[in-house]
Amino acid sequence: MASRTGIPGAAALRETGRLYALGLDVVRCLFKRPFQARELIQQFWFIASVSILPTALVSIPFGAVIALHVGSLTTQIGAQSFTGAASVLAIIQQASPIVTALLIAGAGGSAMCADLGSRTIREEIDAMEVLGVSPIQRLIVPRVLAAMGVSAFLNGMVSVVGVVGGYFFNVVMQGGTPGAYLASFSALAQLPDLWISEIKAVIFGFVAAVVASYRGLNPKGGPKGVGDAVNQSVVITFLLLFMLNLVLSTLYLQLVPPKGM
Repeated sequence: MASRTGIPGAAALRETGRLYALGLDVVRCLFKRPFQARELIQQFWFIASVSILPTALVSIPFGAVIALHVGSLTTQIGAQSFTGAASVLAIIQQASPIVTALLIAGAGGSAMCADLGSRTIREEIDAMEVLGVSPIQRLIVPRVLAAMGVSAFLNGMVSVVGVVGGYFFNVVMQGGTPGAYLASFSALAQLPDLWISEIKAVIFGFVAAVVASYRGLNPKGGPKGVGDAVNQSVVITFLLLFMLNLVLSTLYLQLVPPKGM
């Protein structure tokens, strides 16, 4: 009889199942008391403090690159009047949630994973379970909520900074018309474009926090395993985020009709 451990991909399937189980446990514990309000505020401030500056610095060149490329393309095809709509919609729908998620996973998620990993190897998590305290409710739920809140906040900031940067580079560097830039945006953009951006950011924040928490709770090999867990959490989060972005973007484009149709 073949050993279960010899089944190809069995370990990956077990890890995936445990990750999903942790996500379900987090959702279930969201509605349980007592709610850790103090921990939530501390984690919100911590994640925001390590993510705001890098996100702002990344959003400026990101918006500029999109505006320059879109402006150049629309000029070549004779549709320069639609530069504002194309660049702004690209920033709001795609660039903002992706940039926010990458920074949340790379800065906040890695710090979260390292913190939980160090607690795990010091056997603090085991001590909490022995005392009857749920580590998911006490430690992970506040971190997940904080990551979701910071993601929504940073997504709005990236959208504003990216749009302003795109406007500057298109109007100043490419000789665009300010009135045409704003008119095309108001003619084609709609409120659901902003909603899908915020929904993506919140979901991405949830995924990044759950993956970071899972890897932090399951380090292997002592202190070196904590560093490996941090690297793994960032890579896994990036892969999941791009897959989720594809699914959400496809659903949005299929379910929400473009403005004017």
